[in-house]
Parts: sequence; structure tokens; C-alpha cells
Amino acid sequence: MPIYEYTCPGCGHEFEFLLRGDETPSCPQCGKTELTKNFSAPAAHTGNSKDPACPAKDSCGSSRCGGQGCGMGQWM
Repeated sequence: MPIYEYTCPGCGHEFEFLLRGDETPSCPQCGKTELTKNFSAPAAHTGNSKDPACPAKDSCGSSRCGGQGCGMGQWM
């Protein structure tokens, strides 16, 4: 199930949507379904679990550390 990024031309709201099957995304702010799909970079993890820059390296369970870019540090 891919996550897509959209912008609503009606209200300008930018959001992500987890697309399941034949679902049609709608703007969570105004409800419109005429949306613009944005280009986004795929997520990738680099580095190793011994990376001292990662505050979650010992608790996330990943064998490959993405540093602070993975988002796990915000929960630490």
C-alpha cells in the first residue's frame, strides 16, 4: 500500500494518503477529491546501527540505522 503526497488546489492543504485498493483520496481539510499528486522521494535508510547520530539506534530494532532522518529519534 503506497503512501502518496497530495495538494488540494481548492484550499492549498498538503497531506499524505495511504492508498488502499480502489480508494479515492479526498482533502481532509475541505473534502474535495480533485487533488494534485506531488512528487516525493522514496524513503531509504543508510549508515549502520553504530551511528552515534541516531538517538534510537539501540531501541528501534533495525539492523540498519538511518540516522536522524528515520523519525525514530522523536520518540526517544
